[in-house]
This record gives sequence, structure tokens and C-alpha cells, in this order.
Amino acid sequence: MNHRRAVLRAAVGVALLALLGAMPAAAQPSVNIELINDLNEKLLYVAIPITVLVEAILFYTVYKYKDNDDPQPTQENRRLEITWTVATAIILLFVGFASYQVLGNVAIGGVTAATVDDPEVAQQNAEVTHYDGKGAYMPAASDLPGEGDPVQVEVVAKKYFWTYNYTTDGGQVSTTGTMVIPENRPVVMHVTSTDWLHAVHVPKLGLKQDAFPGHYNTIATAVTLPEGQDEQSYQLYCAEYCGSGHSGMLGKVRVVSEEQYEQWKQDQLSGDSSADIEPNPRENLAGVSGGAA
Repeated sequence: MNHRRAVLRAAVGVALLALLGAMPAAAQPSVNIELINDLNEKLLYVAIPITVLVEAILFYTVYKYKDNDDPQPTQENRRLEITWTVATAIILLFVGFASYQVLGNVAIGGVTAATVDDPEVAQQNAEVTHYDGKGAYMPAASDLPGEGDPVQVEVVAKKYFWTYNYTTDGGQVSTTGTMVIPENRPVVMHVTSTDWLHAVHVPKLGLKQDAFPGHYNTIATAVTLPEGQDEQSYQLYCAEYCGSGHSGMLGKVRVVSEEQYEQWKQDQLSGDSSADIEPNPRENLAGVSGGAA
């Protein structure tokens, strides 16, 4: 009896520790990482009881039959087989439903391999996305996170650096190295490549999307600044091995206040930060995709 109580106490202790470890320690910086962490937490709530139950049965069985010198095969138990089959099906349905809710969100799943072949549809799309004839689909406003008008950024990968193109009311802005976005506003990233496969990845914001030549993969986000700060930078990586310069294909995502973002745009348009402006790589992209610039 004492051994059984010890096993039970150990199992309960492991479960409590695991649940405490699963609790979020602080507010999440982006809607993307919040969705991912919430899903992980839900799956932990399912995995921990199953783990504890299996381990408890294992320890109990080992202890109970450790002195059995004549073990006998288990007899067929149809009721038990039906029970664990139904229980497994319910668990898998829960995991699938919870995962689909996250993967189907534009902030996680996004729109992949978007290409418009119909010129009429492409022109209608261009009026919304400002990417003329390139097939960069814009998610519905109701599906976007954040508040206010969305900021669209064309994220172009080219070995071994990143270029960020913004279409503003005042004209085109192109920068390399650092992507600047405003806090709390919807940010829609249209990710593509001019040569071969890359992948943009910002781990702390939960952002990851493949970059294909000639196609756009679209992902959305909204980022919240830490309390008391007016800007914050996050490391950006290439997450797809792309050659000898892969490890150096780095960048930054700089999140600023709305006022700072508007000032940054004006500085870029006026040429005050001309050192950050690079030639627009869309001509190369058009050559790969076969579309018109």
C-alpha cells in the first residue's frame, strides 16, 4: 500500500510541475507566438495526463508482478480494446481540431504559392495589394490581427540578404537588413525569392514562411511593444539552407510606435536615410515569375 501511495504522489507531483511549467510567464509580443503557445499549452493538457497514466500503470505493473515466476499471457478483453480505441480517436480528433484552428489562421498558415494567371483577376488584385500583376493576395480585413490600416511589406530573399519593399501614398520605399513595422497594426508580409528557396524566420515573434522564386507566400502579424518601451528589435534568420552564405543571411525586425513609423517613412521618402535604400529587386522577380513589372 505504501508503494502505491508513493507512485501516486510521484505521478501527481510530476503533473503539477508540468502544468506550472506550461503557464505563460509574460505577455506574448505577437499574435503569432501567442497562438502557437496557446496550442502547445492545450496539447500539454492532453499529453500530461496520458503520460502520467501510462507511467503509473507501468510502475504499478512492474511492482506487482516483479516476483511472478510464471507469467501468463493476457487474455483477450474486447471491452478494453474498444475503450482505448475510442479514447485514442477522441484524443486525435481534439488534437486535429485544435491544430486546424491555429494552422487555418492567416497569422500562422497564411496564403501559400499565390500566383494569378488571369490578367483581369491580376489587375483587380493589384488594385488591392499594389503589387501589379504579381499575384500577392491580400487576406480579408476581418481575418487580420491588430487594429487600423494594414501595412504591406514585400519581403524579397536573395542570396544572401533580405530586401523589404513598402508601397506608401508617397511612393515606393525599399530597405535592406532591417524591416520596420508599427506596433499593434496589421502587418502583411508577402514573401518571395529572386533565386532559389529561402525561408524568413523570426522565432521570438512566431513568424516563419517559405520564400519561393516566382510565388508569394503571405503571412500576417501584429506586434505589441513591451510596456514602457517605444521600440524593440527581433532577430530574423533564413531558416532554409541556401548555400555557403546561409548562416550570414540575417536581418532585424524593428517594431516602433505609430509616430516613429510615420516619421521613418517620411525620412525614407525624403532621402534622409538613402544609405538604407537599395535598388528594387522586382525586375529580377518579374524575370523569374514571368510577370510584368
